[in-house]
Amino acid sequence: MKNIYVKDILRLTNSKLIKGTEDTILNSFSTDTRTIKENEIYLAIKGQNFDGNLFYEEALQKGCSGCILDKNAKIDMEALNKYHHAFIILVNDSLKCLQEIAKYKRSLYNIPVIGITGSVGKTSTKDIIANVLSQKYKVLKTEGNLNNHIGLPLTILKLQDHEALVVEMGMNNLGEISLLSKIAKPNVALITNIGTAHIGILGSRENILKAKLEILEGMEEGTLIINNDNDLLHEVKNKINPKIKVLTYSIKNESDYKATNISLNDKGSTFEVLINKEVHSFQVNVPGEAFVLNSLAALIVGLHFNISLECIKEGILNFTLSSKRMEIEKIKNITLIKDFYNANLDSMKSAINYLGSLKETRKIAILGDMLELGSFSKELHREVGKCVYDNKIDLLITIGVEAKNIADECLKLGFNKNNILTYDSIRDAYPHIKNLFKEKDTILFKASNGMNFQEIYSLVKGDL
Repeated sequence: MKNIYVKDILRLTNSKLIKGTEDTILNSFSTDTRTIKENEIYLAIKGQNFDGNLFYEEALQKGCSGCILDKNAKIDMEALNKYHHAFIILVNDSLKCLQEIAKYKRSLYNIPVIGITGSVGKTSTKDIIANVLSQKYKVLKTEGNLNNHIGLPLTILKLQDHEALVVEMGMNNLGEISLLSKIAKPNVALITNIGTAHIGILGSRENILKAKLEILEGMEEGTLIINNDNDLLHEVKNKINPKIKVLTYSIKNESDYKATNISLNDKGSTFEVLINKEVHSFQVNVPGEAFVLNSLAALIVGLHFNISLECIKEGILNFTLSSKRMEIEKIKNITLIKDFYNANLDSMKSAINYLGSLKETRKIAILGDMLELGSFSKELHREVGKCVYDNKIDLLITIGVEAKNIADECLKLGFNKNNILTYDSIRDAYPHIKNLFKEKDTILFKASNGMNFQEIYSLVKGDL
């Protein structure tokens, strides 16, 4: 274990120790007094709508080892005297302090660090890669999607006796992944795809590509792994710094690692890959073509770190999805698919393509708004409508103002109007749809997280 001490914070940041000793070890950090554990260090973050500095005494009452607070925090020194064990450090900017500590902690570890970004599929790709690496290493990975300027540093600060680190990097704007990459310093970077998430902010897919390629800015050398089926990434390979080795994976285009003989069903997929002139078979127990691509990414990472093919196959086979992502449940011979952690054009199309691939079932899509698309919203929702039409979905139900554009495009293309229902809200929709479902139906629930599709899912499920 590589320890960080109070004196390291004093050395790395412009800070002042007003209580405690410099030789105190800092092993685990928290920014949330609601979940802080005994002996953790409370790091107070000040945001637009909250000020963590106001809750330092609550953290001390719960047994934290000490607090890192902004220099302007209002502190009751007399009240602090009863917490004999605790230290207090005052810093100019607690967020920058968090990032500097994480950067320092990362520098203490000479281990595989894999950084993952992309418009869609970051979390599931991170999880399957971590599962493969865990066949050989003790792995620390990003929890959930804590992939921003706070979540990534907190993940790094959890490093103890770990032998590999897998971190997810998200962004809303240019410059954000650059910051994360310079903290994490990955020796392997992976970009899942370039889609339309945040296009309302960044203005074009080309700008999204630019933002995602910032993942290389924390790498002096290393390996970049890219999805060669993505049109923009397909053009990138020859434009990367020659010190960075580029490896590609795909289903459609010729690549370093290409899946062939793919067999999809409602329980998962099997596929083959040519490796060193020999064909090897793989199985992933999560349905959808997207998870074949994710498996290829994990295969490359596993091979890069000299994990045996048998162990890689085992890691892919035993992979399970995080909550709310393509979860499939059967009730009374009706199949429910919930995939509403988030939604953009790429993830919508992936889910609808999977629904469309199913046989011997009535295919029902309950789709909600994709949020944060700005002036591109109408156009991209209509793209979803085209996907619904192309996949011959039997019944389309849209919920939300923007999602009506999905229905409009389907009607324009010739979709039977009797098989389209549109509603402004879940409250409007539910009384009209609750009795529509029958045996052998498959129902997809897909929308941005802000649409609260857990509610409509729970209502429908409860009535079956």
